[in-house]
Amino acid sequence: MSRNTFKKKLKSGNKPKGGPSKSIFTWMEEKLDITGFLGEGVPVQLVPPVGFVTLLALVYIWSNHRAENMVRKIEKAQQEVEDLRADVTTLEAEYMLSSMQSEVAKRVAEQGIYELDQPPIKIEVEE
Repeated sequence: MSRNTFKKKLKSGNKPKGGPSKSIFTWMEEKLDITGFLGEGVPVQLVPPVGFVTLLALVYIWSNHRAENMVRKIEKAQQEVEDLRADVTTLEAEYMLSSMQSEVAKRVAEQGIYELDQPPIKIEVEE
């Protein structure tokens, strides 16, 4: 029959080989030290309400983020519309100016075409 014996103590700085490594939950438990607040372990009846409140907080944060992005997109689109409206107004004014009779006469004068000074004559043909 085997006897109960003590394990040999490791020298400082050496880790046991093949032993379980610390998980993130162990690390969190060591750093947060919630045992003083909650006692031994987490009461199971608190998990659903805390989870629900956490879910609501995440939905609220996501919704707020989406709303802010939408506001930025709307403001950008409104600025583009204002710029395009200004461009259209400028182009319409230039078109109206260039289609006036005096402006057309100036442009075709280079080709030797001039405005008539006399009114048109009606030609009558007898049949």
